[in-house]
Amino acid sequence: MKSIRLNKSVIAGFITIMLLMYACTDDFVEVSPEYSIDSENYFNSEEDYYMALIAAYDLLQTTYANAILGEIASNNTLCGGESPTDVIGWQQIDDMIHTSTNTNLSDIWGWMFSGVQRTNYFMEFRDKTDFDGKEQMIGEIRFLRAYYYFELVKWFGPVPLKVDERFKLGDETTIPRSPVQEVYARIEEDLIFAAGVLPHSTAHKGRATKGAAQALLGKAYLFQEKFEEAAEVLDQVISDGYYSLVSDYNSIFEDEGENGPESVFEVQYTDVEGAGFDCLQCSEGNVAIGFSGVRGYDGPLFTSGFSFNVPVQEAVDAFEPGDQRKEVTILDIEAWSDSTGAVYTTGNEHTGYFNRKYLPRKRSENAQPDLNLTNPNNYRAIRYSDVLLMAAEAFNRSGLDDAKAQEYVNKVRARAFGDQNHNVTASGAALTDIIFSERRVELMGEGHYFFDLVRTGKAAGHINGFVEGKHEVFPIPREEIEYSGGNWYQNPNY
Repeated sequence: MKSIRLNKSVIAGFITIMLLMYACTDDFVEVSPEYSIDSENYFNSEEDYYMALIAAYDLLQTTYANAILGEIASNNTLCGGESPTDVIGWQQIDDMIHTSTNTNLSDIWGWMFSGVQRTNYFMEFRDKTDFDGKEQMIGEIRFLRAYYYFELVKWFGPVPLKVDERFKLGDETTIPRSPVQEVYARIEEDLIFAAGVLPHSTAHKGRATKGAAQALLGKAYLFQEKFEEAAEVLDQVISDGYYSLVSDYNSIFEDEGENGPESVFEVQYTDVEGAGFDCLQCSEGNVAIGFSGVRGYDGPLFTSGFSFNVPVQEAVDAFEPGDQRKEVTILDIEAWSDSTGAVYTTGNEHTGYFNRKYLPRKRSENAQPDLNLTNPNNYRAIRYSDVLLMAAEAFNRSGLDDAKAQEYVNKVRARAFGDQNHNVTASGAALTDIIFSERRVELMGEGHYFFDLVRTGKAAGHINGFVEGKHEVFPIPREEIEYSGGNWYQNPNY
């Protein structure tokens, strides 16, 4: 397999915009892309704004990299792949030896800022043409801007901040990296606005809703240890009653479970358009799925992949006896082969385990040729169980209400074990530890655990090679530091 090299700098993201012309379909991001560059002559009709909105959503599909690397960077998985040099940037992140020349980190920086750029493009011209329904579009745009900036501040700490106008060539030499507190303040303001204007449900799957904005706001509060604020907004999501836990945990991650009652926000993928290894961000499919697949696989249910992101034994052992989530989260390939007759080959750092939630599934004979780059599996970015556990943590760590924290964590555990016999009754610090453990097993394989370890100060004690004061954030790409002419400083110890 080729190594990933995607040379897309943030400057390109700052000064260009691609508008995706939208053909109406059931799923919000099933698009046929064409491009327009005459931006100052744009935004003359509702359709223009709608297409710009679609363009802003489109960058969500590149967050496949954020999700898979969120696992690889943690102690849940090893990088894997074909060899120790297969996608060398991922291997370096797994070993905590990444530097500012890591091209895969440059991808995340560039793609997320391209998302910011597209949202600011819309906002720059938001008053040009009036039509009914524009306020909801602005709410979606501001949700998306908050989403992209949240990813950036999680990964890189202080980042350049610009609001309601596009970054332009030369801004990199004059606009500083804003402190984390200022970035979060912008995220909060956008999400509060979005929650105030967005509906609880939408006609198109995948569009942002009131609940999605509130949930992301609660998460942003939690990352800042604003526990009382987090408890209030997350409890509102719960009490509104628009989401529920599905009874069958396995169904969440199958095709029929997409955009279900537990989905608060989901990144939409399709298999209508493929890509090559020189332009993975061009795919409409979830690229991380093929990378996580079993190497050389031939058997039922799944198709083969590149054997990255392989769970380790310690992560498998984190599940308590009787926890039904284990079989959904972890594929024990040897046991599966013995029971089904499936065959497979092994790759680098083979552990015998795979991330079953996001393995490539077999598809119909009419599906787009796969090449492992067009898997249509949606990424469940915010699930209702995540909201319950975030709310439990907020009520517990704020000291507001351990009883409510117990109630919410026990809802998640009751589904996991199929009974009420595993309810927790602890309080205080003991309950905090239980909630952290519950988040790990409930959300394993979904890209959250590294950032949970970082924000709770536990990363150094769990991740081999993690250096306190350095690895809490990732390095700013070296070329961006150079482009800034000394305006942007590097993160500490890189």
